[in-house]
Amino acid sequence: MHLIHSLASVTVAAALLMSLPCEALAHARVPREAAPHARVAAARPAVPTPFGAECRIAVRGSQAVAHCHNPYVDTDRVRLHVECERWWDLDTDSAPADTGPAETVRLTGRCWKEVRAVWVSHQNRGS
Repeated sequence: MHLIHSLASVTVAAALLMSLPCEALAHARVPREAAPHARVAAARPAVPTPFGAECRIAVRGSQAVAHCHNPYVDTDRVRLHVECERWWDLDTDSAPADTGPAETVRLTGRCWKEVRAVWVSHQNRGS
């Protein structure tokens, strides 16, 4: 009968240890040579570097203008894309313009008639 109580106590103790979170087990007094693995610091995710020029777009009639200012260190290659309303009117893309740190560039585009949509694309050119 004494063996059954001892076995039950050991089983309950093992179940309790297995249900503890890892942080609680780390504070347990276990000799280093008995520990199965060395404690490894959790890897922190890499913090992305801020990037991208801030662009203000204005459309007046068939003309589209974007002013892009880059407040960051990396150069941003920006391009203006203009989609025209009429099926026969050609959509246009401006030539790419490199916007360095603290620089502002002006991009223009147009349609023969009405403008349907305008947007600016960004490409990271590094520092």
